[in-house]
Amino acid sequence: MTATPGAGERRGVSGARGSVEPVNADTADQRKLLDLADLDARMRHDEHLKGNPPQAARVRELIAQRSSLSQELSVRAGARDDLRAELARVESDVAVVDARIARDTERLAASTNPKQAQGFENELTSLARRKSDLEDAEIALMERLEAADAAVAEQETLIADTNAQGAELSAEAKRVVAEATARLEAAQRDRAAVAASVPPELLALYERLSARGNGAGLLRAGACEACRMVLPPSDLAAVRRAQTDEVVFCPECGAILVRVEEWR
Repeated sequence: MTATPGAGERRGVSGARGSVEPVNADTADQRKLLDLADLDARMRHDEHLKGNPPQAARVRELIAQRSSLSQELSVRAGARDDLRAELARVESDVAVVDARIARDTERLAASTNPKQAQGFENELTSLARRKSDLEDAEIALMERLEAADAAVAEQETLIADTNAQGAELSAEAKRVVAEATARLEAAQRDRAAVAASVPPELLALYERLSARGNGAGLLRAGACEACRMVLPPSDLAAVRRAQTDEVVFCPECGAILVRVEEWR
């Protein structure tokens, strides 16, 4: 058997450029190469699916999105916590003012000194204004805190939704990978069985060709189904002249052209 031509060379239908020794194989064995080519294509597809399930790209996008959302959540939670601390400080100040008002009210009630009583009354007036200011600040802070809590809750919902989408897609990807793995293992077994029934010399030729590109393709309606190219009239004429057991090649992609009775 002659060596197959190198990549990029245009073959004649009977082999490489130049004079070659014809390769012969039973037509039934040649047709088995179509089964091998189909199995090889399916195996390549499932190998790709195992490493690159269609959900993988979206899962990566969701992971990046979750990271961005989490950073924003940290900012919002920090702003909310600052408001909580400020509100706690104001509430503490109100409590201090209330305590002083209660104390001065008791002192005023017990005082018998008019000047001292006037001092208590003045301080109570000042404390009342201070308490009013603090309560206004408290109300404003509570409103801002309510908005901050809503902003944090909104971000947490977005993250939860992102996590749910990611979990769903990850589970789907695992299912796709598992199914592809099962199909791949079945195809490998089927391929081994088909390959064992092909003559070694023909199998070796097919393997060399498929390692470089297309191994075999059906010749149908004047076209090679391995590369989908229509053969020129001169090449089709050469195929017609070849014996049925002669191995011929696609002049475009170099695959073994498998002929069936109705190809003409």
